[in-house]
Amino acid sequence: MRCLLISANTEKMNMPTLPMGLGCVAAALEAADHEVRFLDLMANEDWQSALREALAEPAPDVIGISIRNIDDQVSGSPRFLLEKARDVVAFCRVHAHAPIVLGGAGYSIFPQAVLDYTGADMGIQGEGEQSFSMLLERLERSASPADVPGLAIRGKGLQAPGIHVRDLDRFPLPGPDLFDSRFARDPDYFLPIQTRRGCPLNCSYCSTSTIEGRLIRRRSPATVIDALHRWRAAGYSRIFFVDNVFNLPNSYASDLCARMAGERLDMQWRAILYPGQVTETLVRSMARAGCRDVSLGFESGAQRILDGLHKRFSPEDVRRTSRLLADAGIGSMGFLLLGGPGETRETVLESLSFADSLGLNAIKLTIGLRIYPYTELARIAVREGLIEPEADLLSPVFYIARGLEAWLRETVHAWISHRPHWML
Repeated sequence: MRCLLISANTEKMNMPTLPMGLGCVAAALEAADHEVRFLDLMANEDWQSALREALAEPAPDVIGISIRNIDDQVSGSPRFLLEKARDVVAFCRVHAHAPIVLGGAGYSIFPQAVLDYTGADMGIQGEGEQSFSMLLERLERSASPADVPGLAIRGKGLQAPGIHVRDLDRFPLPGPDLFDSRFARDPDYFLPIQTRRGCPLNCSYCSTSTIEGRLIRRRSPATVIDALHRWRAAGYSRIFFVDNVFNLPNSYASDLCARMAGERLDMQWRAILYPGQVTETLVRSMARAGCRDVSLGFESGAQRILDGLHKRFSPEDVRRTSRLLADAGIGSMGFLLLGGPGETRETVLESLSFADSLGLNAIKLTIGLRIYPYTELARIAVREGLIEPEADLLSPVFYIARGLEAWLRETVHAWISHRPHWML
């Protein structure tokens, strides 16, 4: 079948990125002998002209649209970002006669609500490589798609539970020819590579398990290295390993780093570290392999707040990890989440002082926790009467401990006013 895949994201929050998840779906469809056309709206200032051209003859049989972000997660004045996706769906309705299928991380958190809002026909919750291929096969022979894992139909709900394939090497990684070559030379862009999916940590506010499940599933290091060679040959030298936590499991991370160092890829990269279970051996291996920066999401400097967020590390673990990174010459950006359950003025000040003492290169502060469905935070918010049990939460709702918001915003703004490396 002829399939047009569209990345609807044009936001550059934190950093611009290539739509690698949609690229993985494209690679899987091509491997199944479907004809794929790929359109990244980030690479097109005049998206309507680019989309009109992509919809022209030969017209697609199916249109897939990837949705990355629902909102910007800023509690003070949140920006709702689905209008663009709704516009893209409406444009496709006018200029094509093909079923429209949604997917992507943002869609997967709110499958039915996003279908209702955008007016798309169907969506696939979770990873789409296998499910999208199955859907195309059913549509091609006019069979019922009701058994397609993770498929939701607008007005009819979820048709079949999603699945999480354990052997990620079954799915090919996309090549650089799929993307705009200008991004290889743009210093603002980092190539996103995901070596693992799933997260068992069960942090109280996190939506990752809804999207990827709780079991960590891995690509073989050999597969990853082979893909990196192809991207390096195409001119890409900046990598962001977007695994939820790069250092879990430690043995896999160490093996991957050793192979990268041995291959002399001449790539600089960044990753996300969980502050617990970080060893000096791993940090040294990361530095030798080209790691230059990490994101360190320690969220709080108060132990009882960390316990409430279901974190499995202590402030002392964070301090030790930050020292290891500094000693190895790896830069680090710390992240604080302030205002969650149990937060008080005392714990806020404890966290601010703790973060200040670490000597990190940058600190990113977030006031309030975005509430996502199926999380412990959502259940707490229901118990406290902040949200209704049936709320779909598509429109952003934030948890901020009662009575704390005005003081918290004033305190944070005063704190960062003379700390130029701190940001909201």
